[in-house]
Amino acid sequence: MAVPYEKIPFAGTVKSPQKENEGMITGNWRTRRPILDAEKCTECQICWISCPDSCVNLMTKDSPINFNLKYCKGCGLCAEMCPVGAISLVPELDFED
Repeated sequence: MAVPYEKIPFAGTVKSPQKENEGMITGNWRTRRPILDAEKCTECQICWISCPDSCVNLMTKDSPINFNLKYCKGCGLCAEMCPVGAISLVPELDFED
């Protein structure tokens, strides 16, 4: 059965999950972790827009953004798109958690 074009999400976007889903955790095979330099961050939110997995959380009390590492695959799009270089990718083996 064909789906009417009016019901297809704009530009192929899919709504972000509204709650945690343990069956969709993908961060355990990430090799690089995004790290934010809050001093450089201009809060432009381009990282949030460019993340294909909705792993960027905006405006937390500790930082302008943080990353949901349960679902982050370490693709690096956030770091690549950051206009001021506030996000770097660090090898996962540099962390104990």
